[in-house]
Amino acid sequence: MTNALDAPDAPGGHGAAVSVTVADLPRLRRRTSAVLIAGQILGGLGVPIGIALAPVLATEVSGSESLSGLAPTASVTGTALLSLPLAALMTARGRRPGLVVAYLIGAFGAGLVVLATVVGSFPLLLLGMACFGAGSSANLQARFAAADLAEPDRRGRAISTVIWATTIGSVLGPNVAAPAGRVFRGTAVSETAGPFVWAAGIFMLAALVVAVLLRPDPLLTARALAPGENQEAGNRSLRAGLAAVRASPMARLALVTVAVSHTAMVSIMVMTPVDLGHHGADLQLIGLVISGHIAGMYAFSPVMGRLADRFGRLSVIGLAAGLLACAALLAGTAGAAHGRTAAGLFVLGLGWSAGMVAGSALLTDSVPQPARAAVQGLSDLVMNASAGVGGVVAGVIVSQAGYGWLNLAGACLLLPMAGLAMRRSLRTPRSRQA
Repeated sequence: MTNALDAPDAPGGHGAAVSVTVADLPRLRRRTSAVLIAGQILGGLGVPIGIALAPVLATEVSGSESLSGLAPTASVTGTALLSLPLAALMTARGRRPGLVVAYLIGAFGAGLVVLATVVGSFPLLLLGMACFGAGSSANLQARFAAADLAEPDRRGRAISTVIWATTIGSVLGPNVAAPAGRVFRGTAVSETAGPFVWAAGIFMLAALVVAVLLRPDPLLTARALAPGENQEAGNRSLRAGLAAVRASPMARLALVTVAVSHTAMVSIMVMTPVDLGHHGADLQLIGLVISGHIAGMYAFSPVMGRLADRFGRLSVIGLAAGLLACAALLAGTAGAAHGRTAAGLFVLGLGWSAGMVAGSALLTDSVPQPARAAVQGLSDLVMNASAGVGGVVAGVIVSQAGYGWLNLAGACLLLPMAGLAMRRSLRTPRSRQA
């Protein structure tokens, strides 16, 4: 690395260059992390509103409770489908344009949701929720932006810090939904749809923060810091990203880890309120159980990041498999023991956190710099698509066999991840596992 370089901060590197020296890197890393954390907090305020209110709005607009599940499904589908186009944009032009566009699409989707409730159009509501899913795409991609400039032995901590910031928004978001809705009492916008106006404003503010402050672009700067790789533009296509995953056993393990951890978590989590209701739990208790689950997902991610950097990605992937299996055992055998279900859901969140942090860090470690953005977009596509299918299948399993069998199926889903991690651990020297 030279003492100074020009980091292109414009599409294709043809805009104004930003001079970056080796001495500047620590400050630039801190600044990038702070901006991403701010965007993550804002995005975290907006996304939970859709999660909490989408089924209610779907019932109101469609007039049928049986269609309530289509709205959150549309949001998850939108998150998955938008992952690749946004990754392509980031691959070509950098993190900042991709994140800004994602937040703006999310804001547009929130506006469509509000319009759909005013005119009573269920198809428009589904379209709005699909676009709203772009907000989740932005939050997911931000964790990779945090790793762009991080030192290799600190990528786990960089990713986990941004994931941790989601805790703040996830806790505050649902609590501001009711006051935000009351503002629209007596207007054409229903109180249930009102919080989506709030979400649209939050997403636009997040886009503004990223557009103004995420400079120089971390991805373009990282490319400028990689000697000899700047000219390899052909290696930045999505096809090249897929080829990079095929060529790397570690990248394949990382992809499996992220997808399986997310699918197992979502499948069990979405059906837990149903099972609690069957065993006499009221809405307040269900809310407490889910809050504990969210705390497990996000609040302890810095711990997982430190473990991944200190003991290696493979060790923490093994920990993720163990935690998720333990969670399935606790929740699947709880029955009417609500405290045991709560413990299972908390551990489920911890397992997700370990798998997401270690898998994301390993994926970044395992592919060439030019292909990273494309591979990361592919990862989010696979992760969200798998979770969407898992959520649908979970409902079928519970209706036909029961919640305990769902947890058993979730535990079985972990076997390929655990097997691949053990195989790679045995074949990889300890010094190269971190």
